[in-house]
Amino acid sequence: MPGVAVKLYSVFFKLLLKHRLQNLISISAADGLSDSFGVSTRSDESVAAANPSFTDGVATKDIHIDPMTSLTVRIFLPESALSPPEPDSLRHKDHFHHQPRSDRRHSYGPNHNSPAPVERNESRRNSYGCNNENLEPYGGYAPSAKRNSRKLPVMLQFHGGGWVSGSSDSAANDFFCRRIAKVCDVIVLAVGYRLAPENRYPAAFEDGVKVLNWLGKQANLAECCKSLGNRRVNGVEVKKLNVQGQIVDAFGASMVEPWLAAHADPSRCVLLGVSCGGNIADYVARKAVEAGKLLEPVKVVAQVLMYPFFIGNNPTQSEIKLANSYFYDKPVSVLAWKLFLPEKEFDFDHPAANPLAHNRSGPPLKLMPPTLTVVAEHDWMRDRAIAYSEELRKVNVDSPVLEYKDAVHEFATLDMLLKTPQAQACAEDIAIWVKKYISIRGHEFSY
Repeated sequence: MPGVAVKLYSVFFKLLLKHRLQNLISISAADGLSDSFGVSTRSDESVAAANPSFTDGVATKDIHIDPMTSLTVRIFLPESALSPPEPDSLRHKDHFHHQPRSDRRHSYGPNHNSPAPVERNESRRNSYGCNNENLEPYGGYAPSAKRNSRKLPVMLQFHGGGWVSGSSDSAANDFFCRRIAKVCDVIVLAVGYRLAPENRYPAAFEDGVKVLNWLGKQANLAECCKSLGNRRVNGVEVKKLNVQGQIVDAFGASMVEPWLAAHADPSRCVLLGVSCGGNIADYVARKAVEAGKLLEPVKVVAQVLMYPFFIGNNPTQSEIKLANSYFYDKPVSVLAWKLFLPEKEFDFDHPAANPLAHNRSGPPLKLMPPTLTVVAEHDWMRDRAIAYSEELRKVNVDSPVLEYKDAVHEFATLDMLLKTPQAQACAEDIAIWVKKYISIRGHEFSY
């Protein structure tokens, strides 16, 4: 069973969350709260400032990618990207050792092992923690054309928060994404999607797809940088700056994100969704399958659903027995769904809520990417997530389930639980599975 501190914190958490949701419902009913621009963070939530230098092994920056909405992304660039590409002889080595986890109750898939620590770039750095030759005037990292840097896979991360709270730059999400960037050795793009009730369904889902398309656009613009001189693109005067190696418009604004241009490999893209972010990730994965080659060079090779926010009209066994479980219990979650779904569409078998609903459109399940599902023993949503994974396995999609003993909803991402051994173990387990699909062909790690 969870400890006393977790139980007490859960009580206060649910009281505060219920109060917030009820206030939003009353305000929404009175004023409408409809705003196409939207909000991607709440003013009363703790946020972590972006830090473009490698003070703890990961540099971050925020980008507002859509002028018509509040959609933003926070980029998490691990310092390992600065290392030169590894020789083939080193890539063939297996850096992992099989060790059973005592903190996991069941694994509906192969046994996992622990990843080796991420190698750090040991070249000379200044007080900001990054190489002197790569410093911008503000003290942040800027890629150098002279450096032969590694290309890393890209992971799109969708935060939790019950549709109405949370953000890409919250302190808890910043900590989690830094951890994932280091253990998975990937560039993380944390998506700051629009929140409800200012923007109800399908705004958050559309924002997820928009970021995936933006990533493809960035990859194509980066390719243009290699060969484009002064000319016009789509009626906009552009020119190539040899110093920065990026395309700028007539006003000098950058059209290319330099970190992604220098270090991102979008052909190895992974989606990771936390709680309600898992619903978004699964939707984005379906849209990626539908788009097919239209997304190139972006290719979604896998997705990770961490305790997804699934629900349905016909309750499962866990929804009955664990309805009053910790943190996001069923009554509180129902309030969140009322704020997210349009009133005329409110239905627990809505395609956004139930992945196995009879009215869900999209590609056949057999075309879905490999899917890792993480569930908690004391989470009322667990059975539906497991059922979805089982349906994927029936059509030969690699879809293991990791169920963690004595764990609660958001056990690996909630602020007070982030530094627990179980949260760290979960991140390592995710890294081991993900590396099956993001490792260079011919150099896959054993699993």
